[in-house]
Amino acid sequence: MNTKVKICGLKTLEDIHIVNKYEVDYVGFVFAPSKRRVSIEEVKEMMSVLRKDIKGVGVFVNTKHEEVNNMMKYCGLHIAQLHGNESLEECNKINYPVWKGIAVASDGDIEKVQEYKNLSGVLLDGAKAGSGEKFDWDFIKGISNEFFTILAGGLRAENVEEGILTVSPHVVDVSSGVESNGKKDEEKIKEFIRRVKRYEY
Repeated sequence: MNTKVKICGLKTLEDIHIVNKYEVDYVGFVFAPSKRRVSIEEVKEMMSVLRKDIKGVGVFVNTKHEEVNNMMKYCGLHIAQLHGNESLEECNKINYPVWKGIAVASDGDIEKVQEYKNLSGVLLDGAKAGSGEKFDWDFIKGISNEFFTILAGGLRAENVEEGILTVSPHVVDVSSGVESNGKKDEEKIKEFIRRVKRYEY
């Protein structure tokens, strides 16, 4: 199985032109309060030039499902990634595949994953999502046998192979790990993808 790559936190058309050159499977746009936050108008424009085989993911935190649905449709996005306290009931009201973000600080947090087992995927991140900090991957060993698993949090070219070998995720999700001075760095993106795509397990 080939691990897929998601580059998150894209902000500019220049970012899109970079990812269009490489073997990227998903890109993420952050609508939640963040230094990487973008508007629906910006995302619509970026999606219009994104390579057609790359799926667009909208990142939300505690946004009402009606608003998520409207924003996703307007922008032409494919997957909603939810990082707040959204219940399964709220997730099920979204008209798109949902990846539920779950913060992992201890092995006890893995029990939360069971609540969302009927969704399209679970995104496992450190205790503070978006911080770029790695968590203990041993907590989630084997979880990808049961769930479509997206591994996030502190990934970069230097450790992504270890993450793949430990977790066997379906997708690896990187943002700050491919940035320099707060901007997406083409060389870092290229190296990250090279490290991921040479691995088959």
